[in-house]
Amino acid sequence: MSNEKQRDLTKGPVWRALAAMSAPMSLGIFSVIAVGFADAYFLGQVSGAALAAVGFIYPVITAFTSLSIGLSAGANASLSQSIGADVEERKVQQAGIHAIGLGVLLSLLMGLLTWLAYPSLFAVLGAGGDVADEIAQYMPLWAISFPFLVTMMIINSVFRALGDGATSAAIMILAAFFGIALNPVLIFGWGPFPEMGTAGAAMSTLIGRIVAMSVALFIAWQRGFLGVGERIFAGFWKNCRKIMGVGIPAALSNSVNPAGMALVTAAVATVGDDAVAGFGVAGRVQSILLVPLMALSSGIGPVVGQNWGAEMQNRAQSATKVAFGFSAFYGIGIAILLLILATPISGLLAAGEGDLKYAAQYLRIVGMTMFGYGIVVIANAAMNARDKALWSMSLSLSRIFVMYLPLAWIGVVMFGYTGIVLAAALANVLGAGAAVFATKKTGLFSLR
Repeated sequence: MSNEKQRDLTKGPVWRALAAMSAPMSLGIFSVIAVGFADAYFLGQVSGAALAAVGFIYPVITAFTSLSIGLSAGANASLSQSIGADVEERKVQQAGIHAIGLGVLLSLLMGLLTWLAYPSLFAVLGAGGDVADEIAQYMPLWAISFPFLVTMMIINSVFRALGDGATSAAIMILAAFFGIALNPVLIFGWGPFPEMGTAGAAMSTLIGRIVAMSVALFIAWQRGFLGVGERIFAGFWKNCRKIMGVGIPAALSNSVNPAGMALVTAAVATVGDDAVAGFGVAGRVQSILLVPLMALSSGIGPVVGQNWGAEMQNRAQSATKVAFGFSAFYGIGIAILLLILATPISGLLAAGEGDLKYAAQYLRIVGMTMFGYGIVVIANAAMNARDKALWSMSLSLSRIFVMYLPLAWIGVVMFGYTGIVLAAALANVLGAGAAVFATKKTGLFSLR
């Protein structure tokens, strides 16, 4: 593909390529997190049942969203390697269209299943009465929005594969802007708009995704990043197999963490309600502090993909090494910050002294090992871009189900809440060690 249409990530300093791809994504990822905060804030003013519904909804839709993350990882791996290998422009354009078509088909199926199954699913999770009624207002609209989310994320993966992290981030910010700005308007019924309550939060998300997907598709088409050619289905199954080869394991890998955290939360619940609340506060703070590392995991994919496709394995290894180094240094800064300010930071979100104490304890101890979680997500993204998604999935499964979850339950029995916190810290450190091992075995990391 011509140079004017893409950023060549196979030339120049590796750190600069990583920064160019990752820095804009920090804003994009932060904006996505902000939508969840906005939903919780505004629905908390509607009723206790509406706020409780959010607590049930978000872990479930986070797990479902792993499909979109997996498909975008598969599309990025396929496209960035093709670009690095200097594949004919027409074939790269058509592969992008095929990725979008695959995403639309799978997301329509997932959206339909979600619509049909959500009442039974949330009933099993324990949602009933007024809370179940609030969930019933939200989930059908969210199911409709899901195909738009998947399509948007796959188009964003096309931008990133071509070295354009800024446009990808801008699309995410656009979706979040509408999702947040329309929240109070539709929830409370400002101006000419009717009061929709919990359904208003879902409707604002739906509108934001439709707008952002439409803008992303228009920009990608106008820039010549997508094309159908004379034979639109030529190579469709080949492209789909390559995308799914990374996409399915990557989707499972991304769904492992929310599923595992739900089981860890069950261990926290044995300590008491304040512990659950504090654990939730700490998780929200942690999600914000991890934004730069999550952005780096988004940025490393196209850098590794293009260089691996161009048979420049040494640059792919350098990218992994630089990213690991950044995670370590950033982790030191986070550790110092939380050792000093864990209590006042927790106080910004905590509702009382009980949950404040638990949140601050978690952040002080786990904060010293957040670098390890960063190394894990960076390694996962790098291995996905290198077509080693099974290694990535194995790393995620091992960290949650071999390290964190067993240690959390052993810890809570022996030491109470402190045991769970220590389990989280130890899982981060052990996970980092496993990530280094996995990247060495897959040729993505070398000490030379």
